[in-house]
Amino acid sequence: MLRFLVLTSFTALVLAELEFQPRYLKNTQGRLNAEVATPNSWPWQVKSSYIHYYHYCGGSLIQRRWVISSARCIDRWRAVQGEHDLSVRSDAEQIIAVHSIHIYPKWSGLSLCFSHDIALVKLSSEAILNSYVQLVSLPSPGQILQHNNPCYSNLPMFSPAPLKQAFAPVVDYQTCSSRGWWGTVINNGMICAGRSEISCYGYLGGPLSCQVDGKYYVHGSLSVTTGSGCDNKEKPPIFTRLSDYTDWINSVILMACSAGGK
Repeated sequence: MLRFLVLTSFTALVLAELEFQPRYLKNTQGRLNAEVATPNSWPWQVKSSYIHYYHYCGGSLIQRRWVISSARCIDRWRAVQGEHDLSVRSDAEQIIAVHSIHIYPKWSGLSLCFSHDIALVKLSSEAILNSYVQLVSLPSPGQILQHNNPCYSNLPMFSPAPLKQAFAPVVDYQTCSSRGWWGTVINNGMICAGRSEISCYGYLGGPLSCQVDGKYYVHGSLSVTTGSGCDNKEKPPIFTRLSDYTDWINSVILMACSAGGK
């Protein structure tokens, strides 16, 4: 059975129910190395895992019963929400079983093809929004972030280590698709951002949280890490660009609602 643990809190993907800004341990802009996040400071971060806790992927809570993640990660999950440190059980945690999984139709499932690496997961019950668990907003359809736009990504909680955060500025498509960088591996449906530990330890499916006009949006879902060194500037992590999929996301949720579910 797949279940989810909401690691921190969330802000709305399609309809924002709460306005929330992350609480940082300190200002990390300009520092690409990861550091421990303030507890519950990224309230839309979700951890998914197998029933026995051994599988780690991430996701973003966009509505009370809906999570965005990587298509490569959605086998036998559970959702864990509100968690900060695996070594400590907390009243903030919410563990929710999965009701259904919706993979983008053009996802190929091939290990060497990363296009359309996106999935929606419907939870079996609503997440309870509070100081630890909230929703995150999606970007506008088709929106493309500028080079060096400030973003953050999170690193997994390998017990006893708590959740970490890393500054992950955007690398524009022209640069990231050039020779010596990712080249033809990437396309316009992807975002390159960050470097350092994200390249080795990032949560697949985890959010790329970006600040635009003073507000945070989830612009990406982690899809590709290098596996070839933790500080390879020319091989930054690759995220699925969610602004390319907002119509599909909204249609899946609306169809589920019209079928009688929330």
